Amino acid sequence: MCALPGAGARRVCGRRCVIVRDVPRTHPPAGPTREAARRRLRSLAGWELLNVPLQAWLWFRVVDVPLTAANIAGFGSVAALLVVGAAYWALKLRQLRLGRSRLPGLRHFATARAALPVLLVAVLAACAVAAVRTPGAQSYPGLAFGIFAVLEYVNYFHVQLMHDNRADLRRLATVGFRRAHLARDLRAAR
Repeated sequence: MCALPGAGARRVCGRRCVIVRDVPRTHPPAGPTREAARRRLRSLAGWELLNVPLQAWLWFRVVDVPLTAANIAGFGSVAALLVVGAAYWALKLRQLRLGRSRLPGLRHFATARAALPVLLVAVLAACAVAAVRTPGAQSYPGLAFGIFAVLEYVNYFHVQLMHDNRADLRRLATVGFRRAHLARDLRAAR
């Protein structure tokens, strides 16, 4: 039998008795707190959604990209992916708030995962044809938007490409790319 010396100590028994003293924490617990996670999810959802009108204003008003079919189609594909991203982060926040193990609306994301590549291929093909027929500002921005939309699709549905904080950058440097959050949620639902 072990004697517990002093207050604040506890006994951990295994093969031998070990005395472990409760040491006050001098640092926050590892990983984000629930409130920090909520703030991050709110921020991600809000910025993704805000980026749709912000980017439209920036490119079509400030930079003065011409409003051609190719440019609008390319931008529309990026906007669609940003809305999907905003919906995902908002529903992820809801999942956290409700304490659910399954993401709400998961079947809609599964449908988007299957349907969006068809849309993206069509947009890229149309923008590429436009780039050959009318090269320059009439089509190149639309093609660039379309390529960016493909990268957003990969970022949401396959591999995390966005690394905007120290933890993500550290993980990227040590482990490499990892499966996207939405991709993990879709895989867990199988």
